[in-house]
Amino acid sequence: MEVRLTNRAAAPARLITCYEGEQPCTGDLPRLITQLIREMAEGEAFSPKFGTTLVLTPGQKEAPRHIVLMGLGKAEEFSAEKARKLAGRAFKEAKKLKAVGLDIDSAPLNGKIDSLELGRALAEGAMLASYKFDKYITGRKDNPVEAVYILGEGDALSQGINEGLALAEATNLARILTDEPANIMTPAHLAREAEEAGAKYGFEVQVRDEAGIRALGMEAFLAVARASDNPPRLIVMRHMGDPDSKEILALVGKGLTYDSGGLSLKPRQSMDGMKGDMAGAAAVIGAMSAIAELMIKANVVGVVAACENMPSGKAFKVNDIVGSMAGKSIEVLNTDAEGRLTLADAVYYAVAGEKATRVLDIATLTGAAVVTFGKITTAVLANDDAFYAKLQEASELAGERIWRLPHDDESKDLIKSDLADVRNTSKDGAGTITAGLFVGDFVQDKPWLHLDIAGTSWLTGEGDYNPKGATGVGVRTMFHLARELNK
Repeated sequence: MEVRLTNRAAAPARLITCYEGEQPCTGDLPRLITQLIREMAEGEAFSPKFGTTLVLTPGQKEAPRHIVLMGLGKAEEFSAEKARKLAGRAFKEAKKLKAVGLDIDSAPLNGKIDSLELGRALAEGAMLASYKFDKYITGRKDNPVEAVYILGEGDALSQGINEGLALAEATNLARILTDEPANIMTPAHLAREAEEAGAKYGFEVQVRDEAGIRALGMEAFLAVARASDNPPRLIVMRHMGDPDSKEILALVGKGLTYDSGGLSLKPRQSMDGMKGDMAGAAAVIGAMSAIAELMIKANVVGVVAACENMPSGKAFKVNDIVGSMAGKSIEVLNTDAEGRLTLADAVYYAVAGEKATRVLDIATLTGAAVVTFGKITTAVLANDDAFYAKLQEASELAGERIWRLPHDDESKDLIKSDLADVRNTSKDGAGTITAGLFVGDFVQDKPWLHLDIAGTSWLTGEGDYNPKGATGVGVRTMFHLARELNK
C-alpha cells in the first residue's frame, strides 16, 4: 500500500471529519452530498466525539462512493496522536468497504498541529494500521486498499508524509521480526535480518559468533546461551551520521529469541508469547533502519545479544555464580531472570567496545511492568534527568507513553548478594525497578535509560493503528531521541 500527497480527490472512499460544535468539513463534495452529511452529523446516529464513526454510501457512481464520517472531538484538543488514530481507523473502515483507495482531507486538521507533524502522523497511522502478520496462512486475503491519499499541499506536509512512511516501515519491520515463530527466528536468523536491514537502509552491521563472544569475555551472556542447540550471536549496528562529534548513543535491545525460563522452567501458559522476548532487539533494528534511511545527523550504535534460554544438561543453574564482561560476579537465583544477564554484558560492551557516551536499553524484562502499567505505558528508569527529558520529548512525538520509576540506593540494596557482587533477583519486591537497576550497574556511570516494554510490546487485541500481536513499540521513540539529542 502507498500513502502519498495529492491535491485531487478521486478515491472511492473519503474521510470527512467533524469537530464538536462545528459543521463537517466537506471540501469540494457536491451540494447534495454535503447536505446529506450535515443532516447525518446532526442526527442521533452520530456524535462528534473523537473516534465516533458513521459510514454513508450515497449511491453515486462517481467518487467518492463511500463517505466515512468521523468525529474529532474538541478542536483545541486535537493532537498528532489523534491524527495517527484517525488515519488508522479510517484505513480500517476503507478496508471493510473493500475500497481500493481512501482520501483524507488534511485541510480541517492543518493549523491544529504543525504541518510536518500532521503529515508524519497521518502516514504513520495509515501504514501501521495496514500491517498484518499472515504469511503462514494459506488462502490469505490481500489488503484491498491500494493507496491512501492525503489531500493537501506544501513542502512541510510532504516531508512529514515521507518521514511517517519511513518510521512506519521501520516499525512494521520490528513487528515482523517479533511475530516470527522461534523455530524460524533463531539468533542466527535475527543476525541475518539485521544484515539485510543494514544493506537495505545503509548502516554497518558486524556479527560475532560464539567464539567471538567468548573472546570478549561475555560470560553472563554465554551462561544464558549455553543450553540451546541454536548458538548465540552478538549483533552490532553502526550509523555514524556525525563524524565530527564524539557523542555516541547506544541502543541496546534484549534479544532472547525464545525464553523457556531455563531450569526455572515457565509453566505452559507463561511460555505462550515467549517468541516475542526479543521485541527489544527488533525495535533496535527497526530504529537503526529509520535513523539510517532518514540520514539522521547523529552517531548511533545498536547492540543485540541474541540467544535462547533453554533447559538442558549444559544449562546454568540456580545458585551458580557467573562472571561478566565487566569483571563483576553475579549470583543466579532464578534462571528465568536471564534477560538482565545478557543486557549486562551488552550495555558494558556498548561503552567499553563502542565508546558510547549515552546508553538506552529496551527489553521485555519483567512481568511486574505488565502488572503495574498494563499494555499502555512503558516503564522507564533513568540515572540522568536531562537524558530522561529528551526521552519524554521523543515519546510525545512518537505517541508512545512512558512513566519514570524511582532510581534510588535503597532499591539497589535489594540486589546485593552475600556471595557475589550482585544477585539477579530482588530480595523483596520492586521487580521492575531492581531488574532495571541490575542492568544500570553495568553502564559505567554513563547517562542511561532503561525501557521495560514487557507490556507494551504485545497486544492481545487490535488498537486504532496497532495490530493484535507485536506492536513495534520503541522504534519511533528511539528515532526521535537520536534526532532530538543532536538539536
